[in-house]
Amino acid sequence: MHKPIRTLLIAATTAFLLFAEGAVAGSTAAPANAYLYIGWPNDGEVLPAGRPFKVWFGLRDMGVAPKDVSFPNTGHHHLLIDTDLPSPDQEIPSDRNHLHFGAGETETTLELPPGRHTLQLLMGDDKHVPHNPPVYSRKITITVR
Repeated sequence: MHKPIRTLLIAATTAFLLFAEGAVAGSTAAPANAYLYIGWPNDGEVLPAGRPFKVWFGLRDMGVAPKDVSFPNTGHHHLLIDTDLPSPDQEIPSDRNHLHFGAGETETTLELPPGRHTLQLLMGDDKHVPHNPPVYSRKITITVR
């Protein structure tokens, strides 16, 4: 491929991806330096079956507020279990794979069946929609046995 055509294709693709990302993000702004993480359990942790375990949520450079409370640079936690991140422009689902912590909770207790499981946190605004840019933790894997 000729260099000018390749350069044009790369520029067009980059512009499309930037536009598409901005077009599908939620409308509530998040601080650029917000950092969300799972404090416990650790990635790779092996936990005993039949016993509840605590999951605690960590957040830096952003605040926690209950659902329906709209303050700048705040949101509330959603714990994603065995699923991928939902669409960033829609309300986060509420089901067994998407747990909402709309009272502003920063930890929970879970009991999962034996096997490998993934956990990931996602912040939602006062209406359960991800922020712009979305604030989410890295996905961890745990084993229950």
